[in-house]
Amino acid sequence: MKRLEIEGKEGGGRLDAFLSAEIAGITRSAAQKLLDGGFVTLLGKPVKKNRPVAAGETYLVTLPDPAPADASPQEIPLDVVYEDGDLIVVNKPKGMVVHPAAGHADGTMVNALLHHCRGELSGIGGVLRPGIVHRIDKDTSGLVIAAKNDAAHLSLAKQLKDHTLSRVYEAVVCGNLKNDVGTVDAPVGRHPTDRKRMAVTDRNGKRAVTHYEVLARYPGYTRVRCHLETGRTHQIRVHMAHLGHPVLGDTVYGSKKPFPGLEGQCLHAGRLRFVHPRTGAEMELSCPLPEYFQRVLTKLDARA
Repeated sequence: MKRLEIEGKEGGGRLDAFLSAEIAGITRSAAQKLLDGGFVTLLGKPVKKNRPVAAGETYLVTLPDPAPADASPQEIPLDVVYEDGDLIVVNKPKGMVVHPAAGHADGTMVNALLHHCRGELSGIGGVLRPGIVHRIDKDTSGLVIAAKNDAAHLSLAKQLKDHTLSRVYEAVVCGNLKNDVGTVDAPVGRHPTDRKRMAVTDRNGKRAVTHYEVLARYPGYTRVRCHLETGRTHQIRVHMAHLGHPVLGDTVYGSKKPFPGLEGQCLHAGRLRFVHPRTGAEMELSCPLPEYFQRVLTKLDARA
């Protein structure tokens, strides 16, 4: 058990919302469960989730120990682009989560990999992220590499850290980018008030660099290729929004209005280049644009 003392600095908001904003990793629903379970007290007495926060009040929050969890093998089809005894590269579909997390206990790429690889995955990532060297978002499609042993994992992770593991994406962004090529060099970190989002920020941001080039222009939209020099969470989505050109369909960093026929952002990880951890050979792998992306391009072509 872990105990935290949280002091209300400003009054007026609901206690469950206040706790989710103040405690890292705690969603509002998780905060409500803590309140319902009596794990949040004021002056020794449990408090209700809809209680308004008053300035100067100090709440004692007891965080229960997390329940042990691990990922289980599940027979889920995988689009395997490359595989050998050391690693596997998968073309992840839009809508699939890479590894188990809150709200996604199963049905993830890790569950599928555990079945496909018969459990032969690196243990460096822990029981919920076996083999996972890097991730892409649930609603981003494309290439993800996983390691089958610790030596391969360490080699690939070093390449990722050294920026020698190259990742290239394609996206459709809103509006018309001014320049045909460009670089966004702006630090990305947790949003100062919304912990579920990232933002360009100097306060807690880490250096993030995205190189882009325009592939095609349409009325009101631009198709771009993005090369990640670094790999921060939501980096392309945050950087494009920072330019004033959010990724089409990205309702977190762009318009809340969906694009017809598109669920989630129009972003695809289409190419990977790295050095094989055992042979030293340079590997370059690619996968075609998925059907949803092609449908968006067809609609944009019809508008041109």
